[in-house]
Amino acid sequence: MNFDRDGSALRGCRILVVEDEAIVAMMLEEMLSDLGCEVVGPAMTIADALKAAKESRIDAAILDVNVAREPVYPVAELLCSRQVPVIFSTGYGASEERDRYSKFRDCAVLAKPYDSDDLEQILTQVLSAERAKK
Repeated sequence: MNFDRDGSALRGCRILVVEDEAIVAMMLEEMLSDLGCEVVGPAMTIADALKAAKESRIDAAILDVNVAREPVYPVAELLCSRQVPVIFSTGYGASEERDRYSKFRDCAVLAKPYDSDDLEQILTQVLSAERAKK
């Protein structure tokens, strides 16, 4: 699958954003929009994230690991049960985060700080892998 730099292959993908830092959420929304994605959220609480995860059509999710000092894992569990690819966004190291909760060992990790290229690359990988399963 060929993903052009203009984000055309990501165009229309619905991405759930769970991030409690307003500035980071706005930056992420802008980057996703520039890639042609539709943003679901951002959810800034676990309760809002769970509601969006249950009720929205989502192609992938970017989840801050700690949302208002609560772990995001209940949201990740719900999304995984719906077979929605999860990308954890964290300031912790990728291997440390994967080891923290072994159930999500196969989930992608987007290390903070990240830029638009990092975001595009990880979304491309995750969505390509998901499309290959179908």
